[in-house]
Amino acid sequence: MSSEQPTEAPAGGSLADRITAVDGSKPAENVEPAGDNGQTDGAAAQQGGSDLHEPDYTVEVKLSDLQADPNNPLFSVKNFEDLGLDPRILQGLSAMNFRKPSKIQERALPLLLHNPPKNLVGQSQSGTGKTAAFVLNVLSRLDLTTEQGQKTPQALMLAPTRELARQIVGVIQVMGQFLDNLMIGTAVPADSNARPAKLECSVVVGTPGTVMDMIKRRILVANKLKVLVLDEADNMLDQQGLGDQCIRVKSLLPKDIQIVLFSATFPDHVHNYATKFAPGANEITLQHEELTVEGIKQLYLDCSDEEDKYRTLVQLYGLLTVGSSIIFVKTRASAQEIEKRMVVEGHTVASLTGGIEGSQRDAVIDQFRAGQAKVLITTNVLARGIDVSTVSMVINYDIPEIHQPGARERQADFQTYLHRIGRTGRFGRVGVSISFVSNREEWNMLNQIQQYFSTSIQRIDTKDWDEVEDIIKKTIKNTRAQAQFGK
Repeated sequence: MSSEQPTEAPAGGSLADRITAVDGSKPAENVEPAGDNGQTDGAAAQQGGSDLHEPDYTVEVKLSDLQADPNNPLFSVKNFEDLGLDPRILQGLSAMNFRKPSKIQERALPLLLHNPPKNLVGQSQSGTGKTAAFVLNVLSRLDLTTEQGQKTPQALMLAPTRELARQIVGVIQVMGQFLDNLMIGTAVPADSNARPAKLECSVVVGTPGTVMDMIKRRILVANKLKVLVLDEADNMLDQQGLGDQCIRVKSLLPKDIQIVLFSATFPDHVHNYATKFAPGANEITLQHEELTVEGIKQLYLDCSDEEDKYRTLVQLYGLLTVGSSIIFVKTRASAQEIEKRMVVEGHTVASLTGGIEGSQRDAVIDQFRAGQAKVLITTNVLARGIDVSTVSMVINYDIPEIHQPGARERQADFQTYLHRIGRTGRFGRVGVSISFVSNREEWNMLNQIQQYFSTSIQRIDTKDWDEVEDIIKKTIKNTRAQAQFGK
């Protein structure tokens, strides 16, 4: 569940007022390069992020302007230097260990940086360089030559959760660390006792409901904005509540603003909507069958009932701490209950849900990134975009499903499953996902997932825990798990 969504959308789509606050962020100092193994995407190395993964795929480009020439040398670039970037941005890219553009960046950056600016709808997997692409475009369009420009929002980036918003801020800080007077503001739900202040910065990263509230209350001045970015755009435009908020935010912005939408998945109905949200956009897409999560061994465990699910989880605890693990549950209440029981039994776990106050959520995710907490119990609030390189296992304690009151059959949520298990096996690393099945309905949903992705999810027998441990340890130790996910 997103922190921006009410548990039940009120009638007519009205949105509750929120108390919001701003914390100004400054560029990180003394930032170390990300290492010698190529570039990174998602969270910066300083936040425990992962290396870039370049899967073998082709990038399809659909140009809105028939005059655009695919044979133009700038239609695709092989070097960042060819883009005419500010040398200080190139220095930031170098500090992030970005040596050459990824395949998505080769095609996206010339389209993003073109003048006059054009809208872009981009679909690409996590780890292909999309975060860096839209951050680079934003930094290139900022005018920081005057004090007024430094304190006036010129770019707005929206994400579905505060965790993803903070991760994007981290990428901006590292990439923009050599730009003088770059100020970054965050617009995320604040602790209930916080009070808002005027937002004086050139880049704002936030969640839709809070941004809308801040614009209406004139905390965020929107009339000088040049770029609007939606990350995880399919989730933002499809979710009841978030979609309404994004539309309302857009209606409060300058009409000539450049709109950039990026996501790993774009179901057809959301794609149609996205092209209306960003009219006349250039499009970059991957084919459905190419949206794979390689290197993830998908398993499932039979459990007799809900209580057996919990006993099975406790049995798995030793394996969960080999690296870091994320346990996905359906509700906030079950996350709290599982955490409480496991802590009483002497296990070290943390939980993170939309019901926790903002500063506490920040502390939990920071501890998880730093490895101080190795097992994190969460709802779908962390299913998307979050990049922690040490995550080697994901548990679907509850199989993700689409909420359909009164429906005859429970429907698996394919996109959320894809995003959830994508928290492990990040960018070419090996990972394991284990789904718990405790009744016929959950078994049916697991079958729906196998059919949709044309994949096989292997059953492991909980009667022999030595064998269970052996299978999982071998997978994690493998140089590459040979999962045929999505093939």
